[in-house]
Amino acid sequence: MSDPSWQIRPETPADAAAVEALNDAGFGPGRFAKSAYRLREGVDAVMSLGFVAFEKNELLGSVRFWPISVGGHEELLLGPLAVRGDQRGKGIGIALMQMGIEAAKLGPWRGILLVGDEPYYAKVGFSRLPPGRVRFPGPVDERRVLGLSLKGGEMLTVSGQIRRARIDYQNCADSAPLG
Repeated sequence: MSDPSWQIRPETPADAAAVEALNDAGFGPGRFAKSAYRLREGVDAVMSLGFVAFEKNELLGSVRFWPISVGGHEELLLGPLAVRGDQRGKGIGIALMQMGIEAAKLGPWRGILLVGDEPYYAKVGFSRLPPGRVRFPGPVDERRVLGLSLKGGEMLTVSGQIRRARIDYQNCADSAPLG
């Protein structure tokens, strides 16, 4: 197999509009009502873990990771992972996740959670968590809650309520710090 014609690089602030357009095209406006998106409101993605795939100057895919707290422990939430419709099946999403996972292993996080299709995400090591082990702040199909340990089997013992790890009030128009 030859090398892909696309390249992966870290996401930069200049990519934000193109990444949002890709997410809009792939997931539509209904995505904002999902529990995973609710955890992102007012929170900045971990910029050092955001990656984009480009061919020439065209965005083909992106992945972001968000800080969350699970049972009082810092973890990560993967997503959205977006690949342009005409580019799916070429390994872009897998490559983006692999890059992000490797970068995350260097940080303080113990594991990564996501809501998605197990057969796809198992390709990079994710597996289904036992039902009820972690609780999202809204409805989620528990069969789609997946985890990946970054440090010593963390996903074997992770449990508790999933919450936003921290809120960036400068990026949250309808919230203000208390006190």
